[in-house]
Amino acid sequence: MRTFLAILLLSFTSTLAAGPAVAQDVAQNMAQGQASTAEVERYINSIRTLKARFVQSNPNGSVVQGTLYVRRPGRMRFEYDPPSQLKIVADGSQVTMWDIATKDFGQWPIGWTAASFLVKEPLSLSGDLQVEKTERSDGMLQLTMSQAKKPQEGKVIVRLAENPMSLRGWTIIDNRGNQVNVSLVDVQAGMQLADSLFKFDGPDPSMILRGGN
Repeated sequence: MRTFLAILLLSFTSTLAAGPAVAQDVAQNMAQGQASTAEVERYINSIRTLKARFVQSNPNGSVVQGTLYVRRPGRMRFEYDPPSQLKIVADGSQVTMWDIATKDFGQWPIGWTAASFLVKEPLSLSGDLQVEKTERSDGMLQLTMSQAKKPQEGKVIVRLAENPMSLRGWTIIDNRGNQVNVSLVDVQAGMQLADSLFKFDGPDPSMILRGGN
């Protein structure tokens, strides 16, 4: 919240110090940013189900692909293509990640995940999440967001196509500057998605950690 107030105060001071024409431009840009934020809120809150192919670029240079499933509120699944065995599932209250090949297993509250903006109900970009910057270019809208209470812990840059509005991906930047970029293609909405997609369907966690089959 402190960072959010500082941004507001800096914008207000800049407006007062500028000449009439510049002040008008600043005010107009702020108004456009608020309008863009409201548009994104309405769009994401209108989504009930979503399915898309994703391409994920990691800090180490690796690129993986898979299928994303979303059912609002609170449910999400990242199904990675072979040879990866990684799966990430949000069941409405917690996120489970497991990878039999690497013996990775973890669970944590869904509110801790950077992609939770997709399934938060309702999404408000003036509450737990705050918009730091809004940019428009070549029919694309880009919002830079951070946690209001912990802005130092990283940012999420959300990308959407306009006319009609459609989610195109996001970039997660952690507090050390590492970036994970997710691009979406073949985005579909409004289909039926089975309950089973959003439940842990892997082996017993102890078997994953032991490397059993």
